[in-house]
Amino acid sequence: QVQLVESGGGLVQAGGSLRLSCAASGFSVMSYAMGWFRQAPGKEREFVATIRRSGGDRYYTDSVKGRFTISRDNAKNTVYLQMDSLKPEDTAVYYCGSGSYSQLVRDYDYWGQGTQVTVSS
Repeated sequence: QVQLVESGGGLVQAGGSLRLSCAASGFSVMSYAMGWFRQAPGKEREFVATIRRSGGDRYYTDSVKGRFTISRDNAKNTVYLQMDSLKPEDTAVYYCGSGSYSQLVRDYDYWGQGTQVTVSS
């Protein structure tokens, strides 16, 4: 049974940091590209970052470049999103997904339940 479980969200002040984790079970994170997306209230789910299954390539949306880092620990079968210099506009529910190396929601087959990130000004 494929399952993705996100954790690490919370409330942080602007300028602070959080590290999100996405623990996978039922499959290996080396078998698929993994991505992070976010969804703010009243908005559509949007792409944040993705990492190839080989781990060699990473891609970020422009608004998080230089602040967020996606990584993967194959031994723990877990994907991470290190978020630094957080801004209020980063506030959203963050989701991880497994699928193709893509910025499109439709290219991801499995999703976690999400973790809330709230950045106060």
